[in-house]
Amino acid sequence: MKLLRYGPPGSEKPGLFANDGTIRCLSSLVRDVDGFALSDASLRMIASIEPSALPKVEGNPRIGACVVRPVNYVCIGLNYADHAAETGNPIPKEPIVFLKSLGAFTGPNDDVKLPRGSTKLDWECELGVVIGKTARYVPEHEAMDQVAGYCVCNDVSEREYQTERGGTWDKGKGCDTFGPTGPWMVTKDEISDPQDLPLWTEVNGKRFQDGSTQTMIFGVRKLVSYVSHFITLHAGDVIATGTPPGVGVGVKPEPVFLKLGDVMRLGIEGLGIQTQRVIAA
Repeated sequence: MKLLRYGPPGSEKPGLFANDGTIRCLSSLVRDVDGFALSDASLRMIASIEPSALPKVEGNPRIGACVVRPVNYVCIGLNYADHAAETGNPIPKEPIVFLKSLGAFTGPNDDVKLPRGSTKLDWECELGVVIGKTARYVPEHEAMDQVAGYCVCNDVSEREYQTERGGTWDKGKGCDTFGPTGPWMVTKDEISDPQDLPLWTEVNGKRFQDGSTQTMIFGVRKLVSYVSHFITLHAGDVIATGTPPGVGVGVKPEPVFLKLGDVMRLGIEGLGIQTQRVIAA
């Protein structure tokens, strides 16, 4: 199934993206795409209903982030060997974990705001893992039981803020609109192997990222288990699992950074496509 949220910011409703390309309203079944809706029992209940029996959403509504604002938006840094190489960093011995500000959490096609004074705005297409139940000290062999599904994430980054302004990466990762998530969450039963998904990014029609989750250093199973030993994960939390090569800061001979009016388009096979325009903050 493909679960989504549609409507104006702050007033989104839960929906199902049906195979016929329509959006079906789930408001009579669940209040939102939240922890309750992501439970095994709720997902089975929703799956048991024929989509055509659900109210059709008319028009072309805005698509919001595919889950309610989470407790934790966890990100993994330098998790692709080829991306670590393009940035001149060694391959991590353990996952690099950081948290993205929840103020960054936004819809997949919402505008991305260029921070005031920013000169090094960059893109990062990432596989998002949506947690389906509370996960704490989870062994690797049980990690996939905690996963509800997958989505597309854009870990938008300001590289000067991230690496040149002192401290940790947070300043370059948590600005408003830096976390487009969606368009929908695809339940894990529809993704046979999360470690074999092509993912890509285009900027103004030119493809920069063209990778695969095959080159992840630490896979989904390892990451869910690992993070749960440091941070209690809650239903609806998102783990953005790192990005493949092709980010702007890695372009040779000169880096390429986003400017006002630029359009990012990114996607992951089976998980949908996002499109964002860069506007002034």
